[in-house]
Amino acid sequence: MREPRTELAERIAGEVALSADPGATLRKWREEFDVTQTRLAEELDVSASVVSDYESGRRENPGIGVVRRVVEALLDVDERRGGDRVRQHARVLSAGFDQDVVHDLREYEATVPLGRFHRAVDAETVAAGRADTVAGHTVINSVAAIKRLSSEEFYRLYGQSTNRALVFTDVTRGESPLVALRVVTPTPSAVVLHGIERADLWEHA
Repeated sequence: MREPRTELAERIAGEVALSADPGATLRKWREEFDVTQTRLAEELDVSASVVSDYESGRRENPGIGVVRRVVEALLDVDERRGGDRVRQHARVLSAGFDQDVVHDLREYEATVPLGRFHRAVDAETVAAGRADTVAGHTVINSVAAIKRLSSEEFYRLYGQSTNRALVFTDVTRGESPLVALRVVTPTPSAVVLHGIERADLWEHA
C-alpha cells in the first residue's frame, strides 16, 4: 500500500498537469496547505515574485520539474507542521471518497458540546435539534456530493457515527443538501451550510 504522502503528491501533480490554468491550480493547493507565497518561495529558494508569476500566468506554464518541486515543498512544510493535510487526505481516501467531494472526515477524541462547535466554526443557529454534542465532522462539497454520490455513499459520510456535523460547502440556498438529508436516515446531529447568510437560505430549511 502506498504512503498517503505519495498518493497526495500524485493527485496534486496530476490535477495541475490536466488543468486549463495550471497557475491557478497551484495557487489553490498552496492556499489549501495554508502556505504563503513568501514561505513557498523560501522552500524553493526563489523570490516570492517568481511564485506569484507562475500562479498569475505571467510566466509560461510550469513544467513537470517545477510542479514536482512545488508539490514536494508544500508537503515538506506540512510535514514540519505535523502532517495535518496529509492525514486529512488519508482519512478521506480510507473512507472511500474522492477529495473533491469530501474535503475532510474526522472523528474527535471526545464528544464536543454543540455550543462549543458552533462557536469554533462561527455558526448561527437557524433551527435547533435535539442533539447537544458532536463526535466528529465531515466537510462536503454539496454540488459534487449531490451529483456523484449514491444513497449508500451518502450514508458513509457519517464515518464512524451519526453523532457528527455535516458541513456543506459551495452552497447557494441550501436546498439540495437539505432535501438529500430528508431522505437519508438517521440524520446527523448538526448540519452546517458554509458561506450562506440567513436571508439567502431556502425558505423550507
